Formats: sequence, structure tokens, C-alpha cells
Amino acid sequence: MSDSTVCLLLTTCPDAATAQALADGLVSARLAACVSQLPGMISTYRWQGQIQRESEIQLIIKTSNARRAQAMDHIQTHHPYDVPEILALPVSDGLPAYLAWVAHNSAEDC
Repeated sequence: MSDSTVCLLLTTCPDAATAQALADGLVSARLAACVSQLPGMISTYRWQGQIQRESEIQLIIKTSNARRAQAMDHIQTHHPYDVPEILALPVSDGLPAYLAWVAHNSAEDC
């Protein structure tokens, strides 16, 4: 399936409670079929002229391209950061049955 209707969204969260709340909200609203949490990440970045180093949780959000913009809006609205990481990555290929599952479970009218 070379022109998949599925994409991955990435965002980072400051703690487990925020990560779980975002994951629950996205899946409950059918804005994502699945959200995977990768704890134990250390991010080093520049913020307001200073080098910062923080522990974060990476979320990998599996959604449909049709729901991508709504999922990104949900993340931005419910995220505690002023400028949250929200990256959309296209999925160019994958197991057709899994891609269909993601599309179905992130469909607005299911």
C-alpha cells in the first residue's frame, strides 16, 4: 500500500500523567487508533536562550490522514507546553491489515 492514508504524529510530554491524558483523549475521540508511550527519554534543547535538559515521554500516535489536523489541534489545545513538539510523518507502506485497522479506528463516523 504505497499511498497510505495513515500517518504518525510525534509529541513529547513532561510526565506520565500528561502523556496518559493525551493518549486517552486522542483514542477516546477517535483522533487516533493507538498511542504508544516511550518513557525515559532525555531531551536537550534551547529554550529562551538557555540550554535545557529535561526528562520526557515520547508519544507515537497512529492516526489517519483525514484526522491528522484534528489530532494536532487536540494535542496543541491539551498540551501544557507553550510550543509542543507536534510532527506529522507520512507512512509510505505497511502491513495492509494494520493500516486498515488504523484508518478504521481513527474514522470520525465509526
